[in-house]
Amino acid sequence: MLELFKSIKLDKNSGAPLYMQLFNVISSMIDKGTLLPRTKLPSIRQMASLLDVNTVTVVNCYRQLELKGYVYAKKSSGTYVSTVLPPVDKKEYANKYDYVDKNVILDEIYPGEDISILTSKIRFDKKTINFASATPSSNLFPVEDFKLVLNEVLDRDMGNAFNYQDSQGYRPLRFSISNLLKEHSVNCSEDDIIIVSGAQQGIDIISKTLLKDGDHVITESPTYRGAVAVFNSRRAVVTDVELEEDGLNLNLLEYHLKKHRPKLIYTIPAFQNPTGVSYSKSKRKQLVMLAEKYDTYIIEDDYVSELDFENKNFKPVAYYDKSGRVIYIKSFSKIFMPGLRFGFMVVPPHLKKHILGAKHATDISTSGLIQRALDLYIRKGFWHKHFYSMYETYKNRYTKVVNSLEKYKTDNISYKKPGGGLNIWLKLPYNCVVNSLLERAASNNIVFTPGRIFFSSTSSNLNNIRLSFAAVEDDKIEAGIEKLCKLI
Repeated sequence: MLELFKSIKLDKNSGAPLYMQLFNVISSMIDKGTLLPRTKLPSIRQMASLLDVNTVTVVNCYRQLELKGYVYAKKSSGTYVSTVLPPVDKKEYANKYDYVDKNVILDEIYPGEDISILTSKIRFDKKTINFASATPSSNLFPVEDFKLVLNEVLDRDMGNAFNYQDSQGYRPLRFSISNLLKEHSVNCSEDDIIIVSGAQQGIDIISKTLLKDGDHVITESPTYRGAVAVFNSRRAVVTDVELEEDGLNLNLLEYHLKKHRPKLIYTIPAFQNPTGVSYSKSKRKQLVMLAEKYDTYIIEDDYVSELDFENKNFKPVAYYDKSGRVIYIKSFSKIFMPGLRFGFMVVPPHLKKHILGAKHATDISTSGLIQRALDLYIRKGFWHKHFYSMYETYKNRYTKVVNSLEKYKTDNISYKKPGGGLNIWLKLPYNCVVNSLLERAASNNIVFTPGRIFFSSTSSNLNNIRLSFAAVEDDKIEAGIEKLCKLI
């Protein structure tokens, strides 16, 4: 082994410091696997003697290697090679892993047969016309602004940024969120807010708190399958109620309220996923009245109410709640960066202690660093700046999708303009087999979401598909709609 180091040649006439020349040689040996993990390097005196250099040169070299993570020092033992992975080739990584929107099969729960079609028939790349993913494409993420606040938080809070937070969440962030919510007619204080790791965790925590084996839950039909999966995991009995053009069928809802006395009603009252339906003002009020009458709670999942492109200006269901019946949940995943896994709940005071207990048992607290950075992001005005940019992007895509449908759809394809949100719910001809369409579309590099995955029970409505425009590039929309309409 000493012969290997003795063969190192340093150029004493070069302008580069000798310790950096030595660092470059040894680090290269480690990167290439010539020096294996846990290999002991020569002592400082040995290395200096082998290369005929000053011991200070070797000390500085070893210090630099340790700073870069290539080696570690053991007291009274020596210096050893760390377990270092080879450096990432950015171009190779981008080509191999960073293809367009592979999260298309992550933001919904797909049956195995659909995943098989999507993964076997199509390779997600820059040519893919993606009407399946309802999460924003990564080129829309505000990376530079968020990098600024992350660095500022680290400089300001140092190690404190990595401590556990209060299970309820970082108080300054809760204050910032309470101010944002006032803009959307949700009046609350920071004491009413609980920070969670995404809306999905919020639904899970509420279920842990309020549901026991055999309890009943009412959902819309169709609805977000992630919520149904949570209720099923609690062994609850899920009953779905038909969704009409202005919200739940309230007569059918009251029938099930009387019959089953459910613990929860799960709703997405604004630009519902997947249908885009929004509840009328009247139904929002009546929903709260029914919850109070039958002693149950409403989970109001505020999916994307702020993406209101036609100024419907609906007030949230929580606005009409005067008796603590609504648990309001919101995530920033459709507007911000979904991988941050951030959301929050506004909970009635009498449930707060129990829900906090379930949150603490789940993961103690949501990332303190992310909470502190997001608080600073809001306070510096970056949030509003980013939201208005996303609003215009989504509005433009919505308009293009609607205009393209009007231009290319046939009379036997129908839909209702939602006026906002991220989804268009298409009803196809009865003789159109969605599975077959999914395969043919995939063969043409087009993906969409089959409507059947949003029904919690067997449904006769199997000829619907959901088109989302969160991740599809503007210049692909018209061509994608035209081709899809021809395939139908």
